[in-house]
Amino acid sequence: MSTRKISQNLPDQPVSTPDERPFKQPRMETTSASSHEDILKSLQYPDISKHINKQTPFQQPTQLISFSYDSSHTLGFNDSALRYYVDPPLGAKLNYGYERWIRKPDGKARIDGLLKAFSKARETSNVPLHDVGVVAWRGVLTRILTSPYEEREGFELNVMSVNGTLYLEEHLSEERLKEKNNMEPKHRIQTYYGYAFESYCTSETPTSKVSLQPSEPVGWGGNVDTNIQWCSVVRTKLGNTRLLIGGEVDCVRERYTQQTDTFVELKTSLAIRGPHDEAKFEKKLLKFYFQSFLLGVPEIVVGFRTPSGVLTTTQSFKTVQLPRMIRGKPDAWDPLICLAWGDRVISFLKDVVRGTADEESSIWRVKFTPQKGVTVTMLDKINAEDVRGGEDRVGFLPTWYWRELRAARSPETATCTTSAVNAGWQI
Repeated sequence: MSTRKISQNLPDQPVSTPDERPFKQPRMETTSASSHEDILKSLQYPDISKHINKQTPFQQPTQLISFSYDSSHTLGFNDSALRYYVDPPLGAKLNYGYERWIRKPDGKARIDGLLKAFSKARETSNVPLHDVGVVAWRGVLTRILTSPYEEREGFELNVMSVNGTLYLEEHLSEERLKEKNNMEPKHRIQTYYGYAFESYCTSETPTSKVSLQPSEPVGWGGNVDTNIQWCSVVRTKLGNTRLLIGGEVDCVRERYTQQTDTFVELKTSLAIRGPHDEAKFEKKLLKFYFQSFLLGVPEIVVGFRTPSGVLTTTQSFKTVQLPRMIRGKPDAWDPLICLAWGDRVISFLKDVVRGTADEESSIWRVKFTPQKGVTVTMLDKINAEDVRGGEDRVGFLPTWYWRELRAARSPETATCTTSAVNAGWQI
C-alpha cells in the first residue's frame, strides 16, 4: 500500500472536473412540528476561531457486541457479514457492477437494531450497563460533534429520555427521504464508487480473494448489496456521560480480536491536484476522523480516484494522528472544540428534556442550524404520532423495548464520576 503524503496524490495531468459533491446552498431540514409549539431552549455554536486548551475526557471505546445484517437486511447476532481488508488493485474501475447494485432504500433512521443489540448485551455481557446516559448510532454523534464546522447542511434529531437515558435518532422529513431515494445520476454514481472500493478492498478470508466469476476484474469482492452490513456496538464515555454507540464497520485487518483494534474504515476521494484540493480534503478529514474515533476504529484507508472512477492510489491514515496533520494550517478544524461541544450538547439536552418531561414517552425535536446553533421543541401529540408513523411504538422506541425498560426499571444513574481517557486514544 502507498504511504505517500497527501500532497503527493496528484494525477499526471490536470483535471477540470469538479469535486465529488456539487455545491449546495445552505439547507435546513424543515420540521414537522406545528408552528404553535414553542422553542423550549436554544444553544449557540462555539466560536471556532478560539483555541481550547483543556481536553474533554473521552474514554477509549470497548466493544460490547457485534451483529450482521443479511441480504434481506435481517439482523442476526453473528459475524456472517464480517470482511477482511486486502489491498485493492491500482487502476481498478470503481464503476464496475454499477448496474447490479442492490441498494437498500433509505427509510426513517430508526435505532431498533441498536436497541436489539443493547438488549442482547444486557443479557450476555459482564460489563455494567446501568449507567448508560446516551444511546445513538455513530452517525448521529458524528453530526453533533462536527456541527460547529458545518456551513451548509443542517439536520434534526428526535430525542427521548427513559430511565435517565437519552435516546437519539435522526429525523428525516418526507421531502428529505424522497431526495435521498431519488439521487441525481451524478451523485448516485459517485456514491457507488465508495461501495465498489469496499468490494475491491475486502474479502471473506484474511489472506486471499477468489473471483466468483471468470469475467470479473482482478480483486473484485462481489456485487454490492447495501442490505448486508457488519456492525459493532461500543461502550465509551464523553465527559461524565456513558455512551452506547453502534455503527457499521467496513472490515478488519488480518484478524478479528473481538475488539476494535483491527477495525478499518474505507473512504474514497478525488485525487488531489493541488493546494486547493488538498485543503478541501483536509476539511473532509474532520468527519472521517470522528466517524472512526467514536467507534474506536484505529485506521482509515482512503482510495484516491479520477473523476471517472479509476483508482489511482491508496493511503492509510492512523485515526489518532489526523488532528496533528492539519494542526496550524489555515481554517484547520480542532477536535477539542468538537468534543467540548458534544459534551455541552449532551448536558444541555439532559437539562432541557429531563426538566420539562410531561411523561417518559414524550418526544423532543432538536434542530441544528448551520452557523447558528441548536433549538429544542417538545412535540405535541399530532407530531409525535407522525414520528411513530403508525408503527407499534411508544414514542419512537419499539414497544417491546419499552416494556423491557419498564420491567427493569432502575434508578437514574446515567452520570457518574469521570474516568481517565485510556492511553493511546487521546487527541
